[in-house]
Amino acid sequence: MIKSLQKFMLAGVVFYLSACSMVSVTTDYDHSTSFEQYHTYNLEPVRGKIGLSPSSETALRETLRASLALHGVSDTSKAPDLYIVPHISTKEKLAVHQSNDWGYGYVPYRYGRYGMWAGAPMSYTDISQYTEGTLILDFVDAKTQKLVFRGVGTATVSDPETNAARIKEAVEKIVQDFPRRVGQ
Repeated sequence: MIKSLQKFMLAGVVFYLSACSMVSVTTDYDHSTSFEQYHTYNLEPVRGKIGLSPSSETALRETLRASLALHGVSDTSKAPDLYIVPHISTKEKLAVHQSNDWGYGYVPYRYGRYGMWAGAPMSYTDISQYTEGTLILDFVDAKTQKLVFRGVGTATVSDPETNAARIKEAVEKIVQDFPRRVGQ
């Protein structure tokens, strides 16, 4: 009975952590801006207290290049129309999961005339600590220095390879919401 409870708890923790690994994204833009004017961009250095690993930096650059090309916007180092300013931060978080398990852990407490009765369910609380990473991409008009589009992606931070994959996913989702130019 203890082993089945441990397996159940382990399965719950794995399911919970896999659900946390998904990247969530929000975006917003200046609706008064005409995005037709933007043909080029330059990626600025990462801002924040922490930097990116080499694989995450590569994922950011390559995914931006490929995703923005679909919108007709290309990378340049000379007189860009947009500056893309990435901000990175992390935050320690706790996840608390409480469960009263009626399916497992019945503790018989009475035998007698009416047979076995089930006692109280097994209760447990699982507390997990994890690190949540946030990537903010600010798209700034190079002429006016006005913020015209912002995308925010959040996910759990893991090993460098997984982080690079999550950055790629976040950038793809953010750029997907970038307003298309007329004719696109």
